[in-house]
Amino acid sequence: MTPEQLRQYLTFYQDLGVKNIYRRTPASKPAPAETSAPMELPALSPSGDTLLRIREDIGDCRRCGLCQQRNKIVFGSGNQQARLVFVGEGPGADEDAQGFPFVGRAGQLLTQMIENTAAKEGIPIQRPDVYICNVVKCRPPENRAPSPEEMEICGQFLYRQLMVLQPTAICALGSTAAKALLATKDGVTRLRGKWHAWRDIPLLVTFHPSYLLRPYNQDAKREAWEDLKKVLHFVYD
Repeated sequence: MTPEQLRQYLTFYQDLGVKNIYRRTPASKPAPAETSAPMELPALSPSGDTLLRIREDIGDCRRCGLCQQRNKIVFGSGNQQARLVFVGEGPGADEDAQGFPFVGRAGQLLTQMIENTAAKEGIPIQRPDVYICNVVKCRPPENRAPSPEEMEICGQFLYRQLMVLQPTAICALGSTAAKALLATKDGVTRLRGKWHAWRDIPLLVTFHPSYLLRPYNQDAKREAWEDLKKVLHFVYD
């Protein structure tokens, strides 16, 4: 069983209200009934967790092969009391060089989308008011999509980030983020435009800004702006 499968398994039973699990005694060594003690379900995130503690736990991460070619770990940035969190796929070349998420062309477009849409809708926020992070914290070579194993290994830290932040809503940027957060195989086209949930936190899916930079995606740009308006009004109205 992979770490992510175990996490989902435990989450399922915690959501059902199960608080204890029992260790099965091997048939060859039956234990007296009075010694069959309950075992507490392990916490999915440490008690009193903080973003600083998560970053310290990541350390100089060597848990998967992404560490071999990365320059900097890209943890996340923004307001630690943010009501809205954007989750992308993984760092690109600019992010890998600077150590901050969404600072390249796609990041500049995301900043414009947030700030211009908010201004037009009369919502007084800018990029520093939200929090932005990625599914994986190290740049995949040649900007390829992260593998399922890489997402599972790094996903524990994204999970803890979201549990600490407890935002009013999450906006998943692109299919990789959507699949990681929703455990689905559906793409953005099928998922966007309606609300989903990550552990009871409302989640909206939209196109990744890098996809919107392509000149032939004019319809997607319009749809992404509509998605952004929807999530901004939901969070800040």
